[in-house]
Amino acid sequence: MTGSSRRPSFGSGVYYRDPWAALEWLEKAFGFERAIVITDNDGNLAYAQMQFGDGYVMIGSEWADYIASPASVGGKNTQNIHVQLADGIDDHYERVRRLGAEILQEPAEQFYGDRTYRVRDPEGHVWTFEQTVRHVSRQQAEQASGLKIEGRY
Repeated sequence: MTGSSRRPSFGSGVYYRDPWAALEWLEKAFGFERAIVITDNDGNLAYAQMQFGDGYVMIGSEWADYIASPASVGGKNTQNIHVQLADGIDDHYERVRRLGAEILQEPAEQFYGDRTYRVRDPEGHVWTFEQTVRHVSRQQAEQASGLKIEGRY
């Protein structure tokens, strides 16, 4: 690989009934930036990619019978998208709340040292935003949660 345009090794695709509205909302509410927008000859969104930090999310429409927005399936989700913020989680939360998103979990510090809030976007996708506010060792997290934690922590 040459140059400095290394692509992240992982991203996610999120599908909407109205992907144009989703692009607008994700920019205003979450601070995501449009990286790629591809339209067809009729002006329909064929593909979009939004960037945040070193991660990305693909935004698309319900283009196949196995693709659906939560708005089309009774609000059900099969994923929860996590976004790690470097700082400013409370300001981020306030902006999202002012824009009318459904807040599922108010900002709160978790046993593992992150301050977290959870929100549902206008079509029903669930997003979790986190900011590390203190370092917690595995032993401290296990003691605080009563859980056994294995693997890299």
